Amino acid sequence: MNEKFDIAILGGGPGGYVAAIRASQLGYKTVLIDKENLGGICLNWGCIPTKSLLKNAEIYDLVKNKGKEFGITATGLKFDFNTIIKRSRNISEKISSNVEMLIKKNKIKRIRGYGKLTSKTQLSVFNEKQKEIEKIEADKIIISTGARSKTFNTIPIDRKMIITSKEAMILPEQPKELIIIGAGAIGIEFAYFYSVLGTKVIIIEMMDTILPIEDHEVSAALQRSFKKRGIDIFTGTKVDKAEIKGKNVNVTITKNGKQEVLSADKVLSAIGLIGNVEGFGLEKLGIVLFKNHIKVDKSTYETNVKGIYAIGDVIGPPLLAHVASAEGIHCVEKMKGLNPPDIEYENIPGCTYCQPQVASVGLTEKAAKEKGYEVKVGKFPFMASGKAFAVGEREGFVKFVFDEKYGELLGAHIIGSEATELIAEAVLAKSLEATGESIIKTVHAHPTLSESLMEAAAQTYGKAIHI
Repeated sequence: MNEKFDIAILGGGPGGYVAAIRASQLGYKTVLIDKENLGGICLNWGCIPTKSLLKNAEIYDLVKNKGKEFGITATGLKFDFNTIIKRSRNISEKISSNVEMLIKKNKIKRIRGYGKLTSKTQLSVFNEKQKEIEKIEADKIIISTGARSKTFNTIPIDRKMIITSKEAMILPEQPKELIIIGAGAIGIEFAYFYSVLGTKVIIIEMMDTILPIEDHEVSAALQRSFKKRGIDIFTGTKVDKAEIKGKNVNVTITKNGKQEVLSADKVLSAIGLIGNVEGFGLEKLGIVLFKNHIKVDKSTYETNVKGIYAIGDVIGPPLLAHVASAEGIHCVEKMKGLNPPDIEYENIPGCTYCQPQVASVGLTEKAAKEKGYEVKVGKFPFMASGKAFAVGEREGFVKFVFDEKYGELLGAHIIGSEATELIAEAVLAKSLEATGESIIKTVHAHPTLSESLMEAAAQTYGKAIHI
């Protein structure tokens, strides 16, 4: 006999496990199905382990290149690559284990296996040998199966020499040269990590700038910073093919109509993600897809099949862990009739954790103008911040984009130390429809990097004190 649940959740990433916990809090009998450790790509192969790697690089970079400035001399400074990788894996495993405990604490049934929809209220669960181990029945089903790296025939991934981000964080040896195809957040973070450790890094990006979704001034500033590190950057460049030749990979590129062949011992393909929509019964139920993602109502997250919902990366951009978690909470609260306000996707922060860090929310200056806004723009460089001087982090700036007519904050863009932490203030300000004047009049603690947000707002209106 099938075990009966109120909600069955397929996929235990930051969307699925968070939805499961919130559902349990709301009194739903809940089952969570995932064949891997809980936490999905984020906790196991993305957000968390990469931040561990990046912190290692940051510390090494600080001591090596800024030690004298702080009066610190390190003789024979070196690192152990395998220990760096091991620390990252240990952290990932610990946090995933903590999530498992949270699931148990909230009395959620956890099934380790591969789930497949057999009807709009039933799932079968299979083990790694494709043997059915359990049947589940649920009033409602939430699909949270995430996404994976895109692949192209011209860039044949063998996971040894032509790799994805997953292999990039567990390489047995540090590559001497690394070509990174794609300059989004994933590509940029690995470019920083490996270049700091001494790998010769080349970035190839089809668009005209690295981090192409960011404000142009921010992207340009990061590109200058990376070039100072010795990273070679090819923007506006198409990758024709990647071929393994002996111990190297040859990458043929075209820029401005001219072909060139680059070579490295490793190539990282970081050209985007695609939803995991195959092999678990969507076609049988007639669930509608859109550009290899599941189409949903963005207010309820219900698919075209009543009672089946989808959240997170599998429903498409923005492909971010914090978005998946927010969607999971919203989805189950909506089921309960709590009627939460819809998620404001224009207020979602985006973060890149290289050094200098990059973070943003809302419209870029260009996008705001394209939407017809008359804008006022203010910038404050960290070079003018007392705290930035004190801690030796003077690179970067805060940039605000305001609507000239009403003074409403349209977008915030930060490049510099702790940008990924500082952006939270701008996100809150934007969600509350703050004006430039309200940010200026909010007293900020001194000395802090956060004062730079106040100063950027003040500079917009000719009121900045320290520039």
